[in-house]
Amino acid sequence: MYFCKNPKSPMPQNTVETEFEDRKELYDYQKCDIDAIFERIDNASPQHHLLYQLPTGGGKTVIFSEIVRRYIQKHDKKVVVLTHRIELCKQTSKMLKGFGVKNKIINSNVKELPDQNDYSCFVAMVETLKNRINDEKLHLDNVGLVIIDEAHYNSFRKLLSSFKKAFILGVTATPLSSNIKLPMHQNYDELIVGDTIQSLINKGFLAKAITYSYDVGLTSLKVGINGDYTVKSSDDLYTNMAMQEKLLHAYTEKSLGKKTLIFNNGINTSLYVYETFREAGYDVRHLDNTSSTEERKDILHWFKHTPNAILTSVGILTTGFDEPTVETIILNRATKSLTLYFQMIGRGSRKLENKDEFTVIDLGNNAARFGLWSDPVNWQHIFKSPEYYLENLRDDAEIELYFKYEMPPELRAKFSKTQVVTFDVDEEHKMVIRQNLRSKVVLEKSLEQHAAMCVDNSEELQDAKRLAKELDEDIECRVKRFSKCLSQCSKNYREWLVEDYKMKLTLLIGKKYREKIMNEAD
Repeated sequence: MYFCKNPKSPMPQNTVETEFEDRKELYDYQKCDIDAIFERIDNASPQHHLLYQLPTGGGKTVIFSEIVRRYIQKHDKKVVVLTHRIELCKQTSKMLKGFGVKNKIINSNVKELPDQNDYSCFVAMVETLKNRINDEKLHLDNVGLVIIDEAHYNSFRKLLSSFKKAFILGVTATPLSSNIKLPMHQNYDELIVGDTIQSLINKGFLAKAITYSYDVGLTSLKVGINGDYTVKSSDDLYTNMAMQEKLLHAYTEKSLGKKTLIFNNGINTSLYVYETFREAGYDVRHLDNTSSTEERKDILHWFKHTPNAILTSVGILTTGFDEPTVETIILNRATKSLTLYFQMIGRGSRKLENKDEFTVIDLGNNAARFGLWSDPVNWQHIFKSPEYYLENLRDDAEIELYFKYEMPPELRAKFSKTQVVTFDVDEEHKMVIRQNLRSKVVLEKSLEQHAAMCVDNSEELQDAKRLAKELDEDIECRVKRFSKCLSQCSKNYREWLVEDYKMKLTLLIGKKYREKIMNEAD
């Protein structure tokens, strides 16, 4: 298969770009999907609405560009491609030209289309086209196929009534609507599922993600009307010192010297991250949607050409951004959006000759909520029953019950005289139940270990008590696991157990220290 370049003289710069992309070869999985889509185009009703899923990096723009080329060749009708961002308009237009498709971008400068018969394909930002149609200044004739890129955005559905006689093809990596009240199965008759992420990794088309998850307590986060965590509650959590330190520690432990892209929920958090990394001496920049076009251009150029660059950002880079040299993605946020989760990680999945893997650092329990990026997903089920899928996602309280506390290295060093600092609450509870002992024996055993750790690693009683205060996180984790073992346990009771544990620990440390003194005297 080959794609000819347009032999005609170039159009003026304000209507169409003149450069062509290099010819794109179609892979077998792409050809297979294109054939399946054309089977529907050729045999289904003209008003059929078809949704096509393919992972980020699978080449969906290449696929629908070939679909446009073939459709125009077979049918005496026009094609409209809709996107939701101007950057995607330009990228799509350029790709289409690479396939020999003469197209025009309908942007804010295009008020009317007196030359529409000169083009077989139009690329438009959805809001712009909607405004032109509403103004009744623009009318597209003889449109047979409408392709909707990033179809999970609901802004497109308002335009569908303007193309009642056209075949609608929606394309997305995640066929789950951004608005739960407007599920995709209401707008599309069926879903065609493309190749899986794992299959594309195995075939060498995508890089493999190595994921490191750091447990983060998210119970302080609030969910907004859009169904995701609010920026305000996320900022409150992720700007605190402990979280900033956790982020810096995760970076130095898993990504030091790698080109790193950090996603945050709010601008404040991203600015905090910028300051944290700058003060630590790292090469870091910040980018958000308030940045000017020039700033954005400058920062992205710097990011591309700086080997150990760290770019901290807010959602702006999740779509329409393609920088294959990214080696690490840090999710410095939690999200309830499956689409956003896949988009963020997808920014690091581009494969290069010297890049077979990339690192994902998860600081929002996202992998525990959705599964790993490359895990199998039943997209048909999600498409047909999105409410059921969303209702059955693990909530934060449940996720936190399974946290396994790992003592940070700097704290572990303070307990160097103690061989074992871990305590398996679940196993201990099973043991006491088998022995017909009371459940509280588990906490008594835990207290014994903690008290011994503090006394064995201190010279003075006050030092031992100070060490005990550094065990707060470990204590809370152990009590949480114990509460889970009890089945019925209120939040108030759990909080009381934590305070009671700390008081008993202080008393037990005093007792053990006195015993230590007496033994030394003997």
